[in-house]
Amino acid sequence: MPTVVFASPKGGVGKSTAAVLLASELASHGGSVTMFDADPNRPLTQWSSRPGKPEKLSVVATEGEDSIIDMIEKAALKSTFVIVDLEGTASMMAGYAMSRADLVIVPTQGSHLDAAEAVKAVKLVKAQERAFQKKIPFAILFTRTSAAIRPRTLQSIEAEFFQNQIPMFGSQIHERDAYRAIFAFGGTLAGLDPAQVSNLPAAKANARAFAQEVIETLKANAHARQPEQVA
Repeated sequence: MPTVVFASPKGGVGKSTAAVLLASELASHGGSVTMFDADPNRPLTQWSSRPGKPEKLSVVATEGEDSIIDMIEKAALKSTFVIVDLEGTASMMAGYAMSRADLVIVPTQGSHLDAAEAVKAVKLVKAQERAFQKKIPFAILFTRTSAAIRPRTLQSIEAEFFQNQIPMFGSQIHERDAYRAIFAFGGTLAGLDPAQVSNLPAAKANARAFAQEVIETLKANAHARQPEQVA
């Protein structure tokens, strides 16, 4: 089953938030999801310890770089989706996890500093492609953006990525109070009280659009890998 890896050398870019939003959306539609928490700060583990985690979603703390490949492969045999939240630095574990990815998502905020760090993650993906002699699909995900305003800095970064043929998600993870709330109180967007969280419907629509694009990307990548049929 598909494995999605979230990778960024820079902390604080919304990597774990995006991972939880994706996993929650997938689990809410009936898929079983195994999440691997490879971040030393254990954000996913802390989130999962609070009430409200979907029944079909499990969070496993990684044991070390030597076992990550086996853990991913075993989880992929029993789960509909596997999601890996990597630590915020380039490491052997990051490389090993990427080698088993059907899609690597590189979150970045709309600043040139963050974009430079995202490029480092892209270079690591490319290095693993050479090392393992396989194509590893990836895409940039802009996070903590405004739903109403597209700053010139963000537009400049998007244009630069486009010119360098670096794929980007059309969806972006906007800055939402609801996303902070699920890490503070646990659970998913569906379990939040709209009377206590602002713009909850917009947050739900944003997460849904992102998850749908991930699914469509995985399907497109799987189709591209299929050998052409000989007439």
